[in-house]
Amino acid sequence: MSPSDPDVRVVLVTAPDAEVASGLARALVDERLAACANLVPTVRSIYRWEGALQEDDEVLLVIKTTAAKTPALSERVKALHPYDLPEVLALPAAGGSEAYLDWVRSEVAP
Repeated sequence: MSPSDPDVRVVLVTAPDAEVASGLARALVDERLAACANLVPTVRSIYRWEGALQEDDEVLLVIKTTAAKTPALSERVKALHPYDLPEVLALPAAGGSEAYLDWVRSEVAP
């Protein structure tokens, strides 16, 4: 694999608070569905939900995994998350440090 090969994914997930975010991150890394999860505290989310404008402080998880593990990671987030419809957005990680991308791959390897 090369750094330009988009088999590594960056997955964005929002959580209602640091406790939930930490629990999600620990479970995903412990279960080897993710190599790493960064928690970004206090992001402000503005969105429409059930016809009403909402505004909430949330914690953003920036999760690193592989394309192969993304479906299982997504299902695990849905199972553990308190939201009815949790945000799970997977973006290809094209480019970057080859050594880091190799580390991500090795940490989530079967």
